[in-house]
Amino acid sequence: MIYFTSDLHLGHENVIKFQNRPFADVNEMNRTLIVNYNSIVQPDDIVYILGDLTFRIPVEDANRIISKMNGKKYLISGNHDKQYDESLFEEITIYKELKYFGERFVLMHYPLLEWRSMYHGSYHLHGHIHSFPDYNIKNKNNNIRRYDVGVDANYFYPIAITDIINFFNN
Repeated sequence: MIYFTSDLHLGHENVIKFQNRPFADVNEMNRTLIVNYNSIVQPDDIVYILGDLTFRIPVEDANRIISKMNGKKYLISGNHDKQYDESLFEEITIYKELKYFGERFVLMHYPLLEWRSMYHGSYHLHGHIHSFPDYNIKNKNNNIRRYDVGVDANYFYPIAITDIINFFNN
């Protein structure tokens, strides 16, 4: 299966307050996000992490945390990402397009107003804005196939590619 996530901000104490995340401290947040992630993503799954995986922690600590995360990881770098150990990822880039059963997905950390094949049914997946689930619902209601895969918009879990397709088509 293919999954997406973004904006975990592992190690970032202040994101709890800024986003009103339901965690007592950064250790609880880090632990919960990794447990949630690994409860969904299996070792052979593919996961695209659309940026801001960690924030304000030493790169050695970041690499140690990332090494605990399941799946074949592809990083679409965000504005807070470090020079992580490249061996922890299949690829590190700032933009990616992929096709899944004839559906086109445009991946970037930042939300775009327009993207390749937007008017021909493609999807744009992003993070960065730390939205809540109502953002994705509003886009769907306005026939905009732009989806925030960030943990704040997805109840602190990764989301499957099939769930995104079903979201927009039901």
